[in-house]
Amino acid sequence: MEDQKIENIELKYLTVDDFWELKQATLEVYGGMQDSVWKKSEIKRLTTIFPKGQVVIKIDGVLAGCALSLIVDYDKIEDNHTYNDIVEGEKFKNHNPEGDVLYGIDVFIKPEFRGLRLGRRLYDYRKEICEELNLKGIVFGGRMPGYHNYRKQLTPKQYIEKVKRKEINDPVLNFQISNDFHPLRIIKGYLEGDTESNEYAVLMEWDNIYYTKPTKKASTVKTVVRLGLIQWQMRPYPSLDDMMQQVEYFIDSVAAYRCDFAVLPEFFNAPLMAEFNHMHEPDAIRELAKFTAVIVERMQQLSISYNINIITGSMPEVVKDKLFNVGYLCRRDGSLERYEKIHVTPDEEKVWGMQQGHELKTYETDAGRIGVLICYDSEFPELSRLLADEGMDILFIPFLTDTQNGYSRVRLCAQARAIENECYVAIAGSVGNLPNVNNMDIQYAQSAVFTPCDFSFPSNGIKAEATTNTEMILVADVDISLLRELHAFGAVKNLKDRRKDFYDVVRVKE
Repeated sequence: MEDQKIENIELKYLTVDDFWELKQATLEVYGGMQDSVWKKSEIKRLTTIFPKGQVVIKIDGVLAGCALSLIVDYDKIEDNHTYNDIVEGEKFKNHNPEGDVLYGIDVFIKPEFRGLRLGRRLYDYRKEICEELNLKGIVFGGRMPGYHNYRKQLTPKQYIEKVKRKEINDPVLNFQISNDFHPLRIIKGYLEGDTESNEYAVLMEWDNIYYTKPTKKASTVKTVVRLGLIQWQMRPYPSLDDMMQQVEYFIDSVAAYRCDFAVLPEFFNAPLMAEFNHMHEPDAIRELAKFTAVIVERMQQLSISYNINIITGSMPEVVKDKLFNVGYLCRRDGSLERYEKIHVTPDEEKVWGMQQGHELKTYETDAGRIGVLICYDSEFPELSRLLADEGMDILFIPFLTDTQNGYSRVRLCAQARAIENECYVAIAGSVGNLPNVNNMDIQYAQSAVFTPCDFSFPSNGIKAEATTNTEMILVADVDISLLRELHAFGAVKNLKDRRKDFYDVVRVKE
């Protein structure tokens, strides 16, 4: 075929008219293996009950290959089933249009057409059908045509491991693995008469990362999520009401752009400490902490009235006479979650007597699973890794930094967290100065949204960034479905490729 010029390649639905050409191709490929040739009545039945599942590739009008499949209810299939259990005669009784898995029952390319990557086209088509029909994935019993050469030395499991390590070349298994299929289990006696595989098969699986479980409830979970970061200007406020008026102004602004999240910085309420500036610093911040409960309650109402999830940045809070740096997630359905700063800075501990936090978890929202780390916590990769293990999609980092050095530490670490955890990271900080508040003199910030660095994302990993040291809002859309693609098909797979056999990150039980 190499010397012949190809003028036309078509992927077409199989029809009964293709039967005789299909029969000759099957005999050529399988060499007369027992029951390898389809009957005309079977082809007619297949093309009737599931026409989209039966396709052929034709090159200049000549049948070059085919792929046949059924839809099955996988829970009703025995683990150690055989090929005949699936096809079950001419009626294909296991085909269920309401099933959840695409089961491949045949695929081949004629020898003279191999080397043209036609097999990949057939597999890609199956994946597209799987996604279109919202099926969990694809399974099939994969032959091991090279196994008969090793059956006296190796078990099927050992054979597969050597194929995966490229110590043995099995063109069929290698092709399937390279197309993102992974072995589930060995099935003995799968295909009667398959002497090349010693009648063994490998049950291969491909997972549809876009699958969503059908539900009768109205779904509000989004894939494209809009973030609204508030780059907050530190300024004096005569009262709590005045400050909350400014907060509401910004919440209203990002909500008007239909943002799913509004994010405030760390210690955005610090201007209220001006009233206590005559006190010793530890006493002043404890006075500030008395506002926290009221602020959270009012934020909770804002999240409902403006239909937006609010990340409240952080505020001081006294619990059992101990001072903590905490924040709240105010969901737009009215529910509330609390998070703590795990690592306080040396300055927070020395000047204010701030205590280390102990609560770390992800939060399910109507716009993805999120995590929150407050400022300095972003510089400890173990925390975000624990959140990534819980399925975090977006990491929010409210921060407060006084110098460009401190800001750079937060920013660079946030970018690293996006890459290593294959997630989005949004950082929101404060700008300006508070000359009338001790220990809160100046602020430096450039709020931003970071992404992993792969083909579906900006090459520099920066989705959006605010103007440095300017009060403003930053609005950016992030697509959660791109993260799913990255996890499965990225140029590198930081999460999947971790050597958990060599190291791990675990929580210390208290």
